[in-house]
Amino acid sequence: MPNTIIIGSGSYLPTRIIGREYFKDSVFYTDDGDRIDKPVDEIIQKFVEITEIENRRYLEEDEFNSDLAHKAAKEAIDDAQIDQEALDYIIYASNFGEVNVDGMTNFMPSMSARLKNKLGIKNRNCINYDMIFGCPGWVEAMILADTLIKAKKAKMILVVGAETLSRVTDAFDRNKMIFADGAGAVVVKATDEENVGIIADSTICDNDVELNFLENAPSLKLDEDRKPLYIRMHGRKIYEYALKNVPIAIKDTIDKAGLNIEDIDKILIHQANAKMDYAMISRLFKLYGIKDYDHNIAPMTIQQYGNSSVATIPTMFDLIIKGKMEGHSFKEKGTIVFASVGAGMNINAVVYRFP
Repeated sequence: MPNTIIIGSGSYLPTRIIGREYFKDSVFYTDDGDRIDKPVDEIIQKFVEITEIENRRYLEEDEFNSDLAHKAAKEAIDDAQIDQEALDYIIYASNFGEVNVDGMTNFMPSMSARLKNKLGIKNRNCINYDMIFGCPGWVEAMILADTLIKAKKAKMILVVGAETLSRVTDAFDRNKMIFADGAGAVVVKATDEENVGIIADSTICDNDVELNFLENAPSLKLDEDRKPLYIRMHGRKIYEYALKNVPIAIKDTIDKAGLNIEDIDKILIHQANAKMDYAMISRLFKLYGIKDYDHNIAPMTIQQYGNSSVATIPTMFDLIIKGKMEGHSFKEKGTIVFASVGAGMNINAVVYRFP
């Protein structure tokens, strides 16, 4: 049975840096629709203390989701040194599609079809799939790619995660300061080499009472137009859910690979907010009876790039493997974990070993 290895990566972070000053004239409301009377500087400072997000990236008005993906995908294809016509699939993770400046989402044609067109791929047998799976979308796209390769349905696949969340946030919601834009991509390939690539994965879908922890909803300001829908995050419920379930899911995946936490060199976890990520990693180590650990095992990008949903993990992977993230590198023939949690609620994890 073939294994799935990454042979190239790319990412694109919009050049527009959005700092705390961008939000200084904001008016914020509670989930109950009441105006928050605290000074906006105080609200922003409290937000930064919890999330550690100082900056984030927003796309320009004339840019679109597929533009960001195109730049990341082209870089990944060039890095892999392949003929793009040899790609069997393009799997594109996104949750809002091609959002315009008015916040209208568009999935027709699909994001993967748009990307194939922008890349100029003429191969009619290159199949395009969209993956709508919440923030874990890119990780789930990797799991799907591995499944296709192991089933010998494909030999080479482009896996992309791109999102433009700045266009789907409510102007009156404090959580708008969490979200950002970006794109990341990898090219994966089948190999006969044993015990490399994706060596274990797991996915959990809790869609009962958890269904609306993340949802689309009207503005928190009740006298605003109720027709437009924005991303709405019920932070406390998500925090409690993630802390309870994500560490166990990661450990179960490591167990499935026949490994221990000491065998893992890096954990690339979705960057939702710093407080939650620190808590999840700490809880993971406690499952192994370990209280103190090297925090360098879990790189953090959220402080400067915000939460770009499906783009976060592939962007972080690309930055590290290309030496663009100070203090972090991948160990030769080392083993890493990809893990994410998001709307659905969905959780997934992958154990990946470099060839």
